[in-house]
Amino acid sequence: MYSSALEVNHLTKIYKNGFTALNDVSLTIQQGDFFSLLGPNGAGKTTLIGVITTLIKKTSGTITIYGHDLAQEEFVAKQILGVVPQEINLPAFETCWQILINQAGYHGIPVKAAKESAEQCLRQLFLWDKRDSQTIALSGGMKRRLMIARALIHQPKLLILDEPTAGVDIEIRRSMWQFLSELNRNGTTILLTTHYLEEAENLCNKVALINLGKIQYQGEMKQFISQLEVETFVLQIAESLTGLPLPTTWNWRLVNSQTIEVDLPKEKTISELIEFLHSKNITVIRLTNKFNRLEELFINLTKQVAHV
Repeated sequence: MYSSALEVNHLTKIYKNGFTALNDVSLTIQQGDFFSLLGPNGAGKTTLIGVITTLIKKTSGTITIYGHDLAQEEFVAKQILGVVPQEINLPAFETCWQILINQAGYHGIPVKAAKESAEQCLRQLFLWDKRDSQTIALSGGMKRRLMIARALIHQPKLLILDEPTAGVDIEIRRSMWQFLSELNRNGTTILLTTHYLEEAENLCNKVALINLGKIQYQGEMKQFISQLEVETFVLQIAESLTGLPLPTTWNWRLVNSQTIEVDLPKEKTISELIEFLHSKNITVIRLTNKFNRLEELFINLTKQVAHV
């Protein structure tokens, strides 16, 4: 009995011009994982997804999906997959309902079962009232949700999401997070590629960092995040701090009369910081990261690799 949903072993992709997009990539995703693949632009994320989904031909290596070798059992392996690509690729003049019914047909699902599954997917993704609307009339967020519905119509065991929240507003993004988390809790294994560490941290239990076609880190999300030695936060304060001496307990700097920057070491928590400020009668009205946390982790890991 296999325990892994996806196994990628020594995967390499070299294009005709000599460019190596993937260099001996290996990773394992267990059944039930919510797995995030992180990396900067050009790192190899989309190429890896393209090879797994057979849109890009590999140079060497093996891929196994729920125990099925992709090279030997492509049809069976692809029936297990649901894929949401980065680019919106919906037919403009078909309705939401038509798109899902047609997709179900590609998977050999009988009409009655296809209609039941289509209704369930559209309701789950809050698109039922748009079922007869052409996709050209949908908002960007609705199109993203429709693409997820299309990928789920045949109830895949492994769902691959390539930048699924790109270009959507925060409200839609969070509703999609909630839906995907529930989907994962109900047994669907998910592979997510994203630029946003916050998105991966909110959703995923496992993570891999890829850069220049190589996996630089693979492991537990909590362990990955713990490698941040210090985070810098920007705090907007309700009261004016002009003329008030900042306590030396924390390493912080006064930006203006109502804004401070604080360096938070990993042994300290944000709650401790807020409680400390509250004890000094200082009220925080907004708190944000000064730097992109993924970039910080990426730089740290790159330095580690360079010294190996």
